[in-house]
Amino acid sequence: MSLNCNEINAALSELDLEGAFIQDIIQPGFDTLALYTYKNSTAKTVLICTAQKSCRINETRRKIPKNEKPLRFMEFLKSRIKGSKIISCRQLGLERVIRLDLDHGDENFIMYIRLWSNAGNIILCDLTGKVLDSMFRRPGKDEVTGGQYTEPEIKSEPVKKFPVRDFSELEEEYNQSEQAKYKAFSELSFNEKIDIFYSEHADTLSREALLEKAEKWFNEHHTKLLTALSKLEQKKEDFENAEQKKHQGDLILSYASEIKPGMNYLECLDYATNQTVQIKLNPKLNAHENAQALYDSYKKELSGMEQLEQDIQLSKDKIARLEKEYEAIQNETNPVRIEQMLRKDTKPKQQEKKTHPGLDFTVDGWYILVGRDANENDELLRHHVRGNDMWFHTRDCPGGYVFVKYRAGKTIPLEIMLDAGNLAVYYSKARKNGKADLYYTQVKHLRRAKNGPKGLVLPSQENNLSITLDQKRLARLDAIHQEQEGI
Repeated sequence: MSLNCNEINAALSELDLEGAFIQDIIQPGFDTLALYTYKNSTAKTVLICTAQKSCRINETRRKIPKNEKPLRFMEFLKSRIKGSKIISCRQLGLERVIRLDLDHGDENFIMYIRLWSNAGNIILCDLTGKVLDSMFRRPGKDEVTGGQYTEPEIKSEPVKKFPVRDFSELEEEYNQSEQAKYKAFSELSFNEKIDIFYSEHADTLSREALLEKAEKWFNEHHTKLLTALSKLEQKKEDFENAEQKKHQGDLILSYASEIKPGMNYLECLDYATNQTVQIKLNPKLNAHENAQALYDSYKKELSGMEQLEQDIQLSKDKIARLEKEYEAIQNETNPVRIEQMLRKDTKPKQQEKKTHPGLDFTVDGWYILVGRDANENDELLRHHVRGNDMWFHTRDCPGGYVFVKYRAGKTIPLEIMLDAGNLAVYYSKARKNGKADLYYTQVKHLRRAKNGPKGLVLPSQENNLSITLDQKRLARLDAIHQEQEGI
């Protein structure tokens, strides 16, 4: 459960933030903020959490890890209130809303910290209550830039209705920890007890809850990867029997005179083993066509073996990487850091939606876009590339468009051109041949074909490039793509 009104009041009394300066601001997660304050030669880290069932404010001695990418609200607060002096800090009556009055030289601000379990938020306003920005933008509550924040009506409730917890259930566990060597449980401040409880046993954003979430995440991904690996290994086992198909083709040709139209099986003596065998036939094909079908299958499986072994190794690498990440999460003691590690691998749904069709690859700083059909080609060409971007396409063969985005002052390296060329051949009908001629030119030299099919363009000032598919290069690009997509 979140802190109740009396617990918030008790925590604020110990914090004694009035007159303190905000030296820095860190936002380790979407719903957590840390204010680094300084007063009378004493530094305090104030943790504010707005997560459901874990809303709280308390001092923490734990290290607050920075987010991998700076979050919007943190950057905004740093630009406006870093270095501010806290003129006053008070709870609005018995409401779970805290008001900080801030002096930043020529400007003054009001920060509201609402610790409601299902609607927590941090809102920065000017002195008129005009919202400058908020941790969570909620248009329905007018908690967006330019909105007007109204302080809640202050209500009085009997104090006994909301008792301040003593967290005595933590004492036995605490006495067995390393911390007990330095301070007895009875000597802990209320803020320290809050920090211990919510870091270890809260419903959300505690180490216990996060490890449970991590186990579910690991099991789900681990099972999928093991299943995929099992299928690949089974396919490899089938491929390893490719020689048998060639041998069966030879047997069919040896006994071609005995094969009659409409036969489903050939029963004959295998000269290699001196045993009678049965070979399945396609009744619609003659002997030579049945043999050729087996030879084609043999060649296909033989050529696919190298790629299959690379896919198996990539799958094993993914499993090893996942196991290593899970082990790191299990060994991490800081719940804020665990939350960051999990968030890195579980993107919010709104971030999963692509802003463009097709595939994308970032290789050594170069951004490559790939259209796989006419619709994706047309969409990329119309809305996602510019005149100086480079276009690659197979010559005289239908296929996808590949674009390498322009970088000012840079010439596309040969390796990147080979990457783009391989992708262009792979996503074309020339893939079966394993090689093709390409032409490439800048997008500004493409002209749409009048009354032509969707996406069809006529290039000018094009250059030629001959590409033979490089399976190792394609496997590397696939690994890059999957790592970038978090697959």
